[in-house]
Amino acid sequence: MKSLYKLYLFTLIWFISGSIFISAGSTVKPEAKKAVRAADFLGSIGVCSSITGRGETLAGTADAIIYTGIRFIRCGLEDKISVKDMIELHRQTGVKIVYGLLSGGTDIDRLIRESRELAEAGALLAIEGNNEPNNWGITYRGEKGGRNLSWLPVAKLQRDLYQAVKEDPVLKDYPVWNISESGAQTDNTGLQFLTIPEGAATLMPPGTRYADYANCHNYITHPSWPGLHDNQTWLSASPGKDCPVDGLFGNYGLTWLKKFKGYSEDELSGLPRVTTETGYPTGGEVTEEIQARLFLNLYLSQYKRGWSHTAIYLLRTRSNEPAHENYAFYKMDYTPKQAAHYLHNFTTILKDMENSTDRIKVNDEVPASGLTYTISDQPATVHDLLLQKSDGTFYLVLWGERFAGGSDEVTVTLDRPMQSMRIYDPTQGSTAIRENKKISSLRLTMTNHPVILEIIQ
Repeated sequence: MKSLYKLYLFTLIWFISGSIFISAGSTVKPEAKKAVRAADFLGSIGVCSSITGRGETLAGTADAIIYTGIRFIRCGLEDKISVKDMIELHRQTGVKIVYGLLSGGTDIDRLIRESRELAEAGALLAIEGNNEPNNWGITYRGEKGGRNLSWLPVAKLQRDLYQAVKEDPVLKDYPVWNISESGAQTDNTGLQFLTIPEGAATLMPPGTRYADYANCHNYITHPSWPGLHDNQTWLSASPGKDCPVDGLFGNYGLTWLKKFKGYSEDELSGLPRVTTETGYPTGGEVTEEIQARLFLNLYLSQYKRGWSHTAIYLLRTRSNEPAHENYAFYKMDYTPKQAAHYLHNFTTILKDMENSTDRIKVNDEVPASGLTYTISDQPATVHDLLLQKSDGTFYLVLWGERFAGGSDEVTVTLDRPMQSMRIYDPTQGSTAIRENKKISSLRLTMTNHPVILEIIQ
């Protein structure tokens, strides 16, 4: 046959309601990409919970954590939460604690004392500053601040918390996460910086240190951006000015209330950052099914775009806030919603166990390597994250962001036929929906949730 092009034979198999196809070859040249340890990604998955407060129980919380595979809980100084309960929860599940002052809290001495107990038990992940002082306000050393008052008391509180942690022999190596909603400052106290630089012209002096990580509540919906959109979670995770919600730029780049200048967009892209609240409540077009798909995409988009830890609000509906059931993974009676089921499937597929007795323990000495692949025809609404378990198996996660409707077809091409490729869909279960051997490419139709490819070379 007269042709300058090599002839490839394509065998297409349609399965799973027409959503995934298998092909035997491709003309696209693959590229080498570095993997992330699966355990590192799973470690980013968190949730907000009162653990044993507001109607939650230790047994119920432990069961929910084990089922969903959540790796950390964000909580604070509530009277009904004891350090003993937090340590016991860690012992039963392996989950770690981000412990903070939270709403209106100023008791640094108690936070340091109890954080030290958590650290000595191996249960502490990080220490967090004040929660949303724009909504709650504080009184620190006799001065009222936050809300529509001066934020100098908030700034002094955070400065003193950071110093107390770094001077403590047990806690000094643990990260401090900043307050949330620094973009709401009424006066320029410099809380839009982790450390105030020279020439910032802030009320607090240059060199003032507040935190090791920026902290945002970048909910994936916002009054200025209501409804469902394509790239709902991807855009909300953006560190730049294109973020349509209350994100990193509006809190650390140019504050959203008074437009105080912080970091440049280039600086923001590499800024250590965490999210301590995010989510999307059910209601209207956001059914429990849509919420469950959004939550899976949310964890993926956040991690891929540089957020080291993400806590979704909320684990279980609190007895004093029954209206918040539309945010939660679990109803007040601990009945799991669809989001809990899908997250269970997702973390079950990706979990990396060194032995069967400890679901979180992995071999930290095994670094991730790389895989050569290309995604052809990849539109702006399809994203990918390459993971690797400690046994060397790769897991290529792709997620679609077509929440406004429609679908995208893409082809994943590897540099050579793989020994085995299993395909998982966490919206269908935790076991493979198909296994193929000696194939080098897959054609996928992506919509609004992840698909996971397990690749054995």
